[in-house]
Amino acid sequence: MNRFGGLVRGVLPCMFCLLGISPAAFAQTPADADKGAHDFDFNIGTWKTHISRLQHPLTGSTTWIQYEGRSVIRKVWNGRANLVELEADSAAGHIEGLSLRLYNPESHQWSLNFSNSAVGTLGQPTIGEFKNGRGEFTDQETLNGRTIWVRFVISDIKPTSVRYEQSFSDDGGKTWEVNWIATDTRPAAD
Repeated sequence: MNRFGGLVRGVLPCMFCLLGISPAAFAQTPADADKGAHDFDFNIGTWKTHISRLQHPLTGSTTWIQYEGRSVIRKVWNGRANLVELEADSAAGHIEGLSLRLYNPESHQWSLNFSNSAVGTLGQPTIGEFKNGRGEFTDQETLNGRTIWVRFVISDIKPTSVRYEQSFSDDGGKTWEVNWIATDTRPAAD
């Protein structure tokens, strides 16, 4: 062994850790690293969006607000990430949202990171993956001082439409209350 062998074995793993890179990521084959990396390819482009939002989640509210708008989704990192820009209006107001979706090649999962222009910071990411044509993503957050579970589901994926549904649970996931439904459709080609 040459004098650099110990240095490589000792220093490189430490450098990876400092950079936030798992050495296991380098042991993956390209096929493993890309498993799921293109789950959102169907979503790239411009969509017309209709949103139904429950006015006051987890309060017994039954008042839904309807929005109309559009979403523009751009591919980043050759599909291993994407950026969603959402704008929608209703009589209740205007929504401007931004979502950064990031693929983790080690876990084969996505993190969905959302912000709205009124807040200007990224919220807690929902983490999950696609199975059998359906994406499910979850996280824990705080709402009105209580810890809740959040579930975000992407379903009914077709070439010209897709459905998004967000639900909250304040009983550990035993029951869920839907509070956001968005149906996106591709506008007809000009």
